[in-house]
Amino acid sequence: MNPAIIKLGYLLAAILFIIGIKGLGHPRTAVRGNFIGAVGMLIAIVLTLLDRNIVRFEIIVAGLVVGAAVGAALALKIQITAMPQMVALLNGFGGGASVVVAGASLIAVTFVTGAPKAQSQVAVVASGLIGAVTFWGSLVAFGKLAGKVTERSVQVPGHQFINIGLFLGSLALGAMILLNPSGASAFYWGMVLAASILGVFLTIPIGGADMPVAICLLNSYSGLAAASTGFVLANDALIITGSLVGASGLILTQIMCKAMNRSLINVLTGGFEASDGEPTASDEIYEGRVKSTSADEIAMLFDDARRVVITPGYGMAVARAQHAIRDLATLLEERGVEVEYGIHPVAGRMPGHMNVLLAEAEVPYDKLKEMDEINPTFKQTDVVLVVGANDTVNPVANQDSSSPIAGMPILEVDQARAVVIIKRSLSPGFAGIPNPLFAADNALMFFSDAQKAALEIIAAIKET
Repeated sequence: MNPAIIKLGYLLAAILFIIGIKGLGHPRTAVRGNFIGAVGMLIAIVLTLLDRNIVRFEIIVAGLVVGAAVGAALALKIQITAMPQMVALLNGFGGGASVVVAGASLIAVTFVTGAPKAQSQVAVVASGLIGAVTFWGSLVAFGKLAGKVTERSVQVPGHQFINIGLFLGSLALGAMILLNPSGASAFYWGMVLAASILGVFLTIPIGGADMPVAICLLNSYSGLAAASTGFVLANDALIITGSLVGASGLILTQIMCKAMNRSLINVLTGGFEASDGEPTASDEIYEGRVKSTSADEIAMLFDDARRVVITPGYGMAVARAQHAIRDLATLLEERGVEVEYGIHPVAGRMPGHMNVLLAEAEVPYDKLKEMDEINPTFKQTDVVLVVGANDTVNPVANQDSSSPIAGMPILEVDQARAVVIIKRSLSPGFAGIPNPLFAADNALMFFSDAQKAALEIIAAIKET
């Protein structure tokens, strides 16, 4: 096929990718953006097959059938609440594919020419190293998010020095690929092994609260691995696509770090640790001050409310309560109450986790307000309903400079006239610190599963 047509087709695919990514920036255009990006990928795949003069498509078709079947099964089986671990797993697949493709290319070139080009070898090293880190790091992230391994930050003694050693070892083995082409395959798989261990050690110190940042970073890694593989295969479309994913992932990582007032280094070294029990300091804060409430009391509180803000957290995702919360909001609106949702950027386990859940429950997007927009309105809010959130509404972030979450932007719900917190217990969030909001004078605790609590409140409101 004419090379000029191939390049023009790749350019068209790249333009569609950019338009698709832009569309993903807003829920109203996300579906269209996803479709446009998929069309771009289809064009790139077809052109690649034609450009490489592949005449036997049996293996290609078999791969498409198997991949489509697995993808469809996962799409139908995976619950919307399990989307974070699904995203982590897909990031890993991208990294794993880069490792295999780069390795196969290295073997093929070595056997065919016996003297692969230095540029190709450098790309192979980059693809294998980044891809291995991405694959195994993503598997650890998947395990943490799915509850297969501990969500706590696992601190291995001297892990920073171990990571530096593994990284330098990977680079040394990569250099040997360049210096000794005859033994390139052995050095390559040795480098992949070292990079795989590095991927595990980079991810295990990251606690559950930092998973949004980890997913963004791993997504960026998968893009960089794909771009490197593009250089290995001399494929312009793959280079462009990988660069777009890598750059957007890095930008999103920076946004997430800013939203948590954290540095990337602090995240990678496990600055937050998930906590399993209540700290002893919580006794001084909570004892004799926490006011437990019931669905009937909350219903009476809503009777006098004219403005209500709902602030969801990971507890809503765990309880799969988004539909019940939407029904509660709809009922309040039918009674003349203004209802909005305050969304913290790192609430949940991945960027936009709460937005995805509420969109799945068909909550109108214009009711979802970002933190900077909703915070100034809390002083004019009658009732804030906190659904399974903890660290993202903890006023300690603004009050105690020595706190682990000091300086982290929060939803300032404590400024509302009344705050109702739906939570199973007084246990701390991932930062492992008590939340004075639970004992505030204007706060009421409704100890319950979020879905059950919402249904009970709905029933109580209908009875009034």
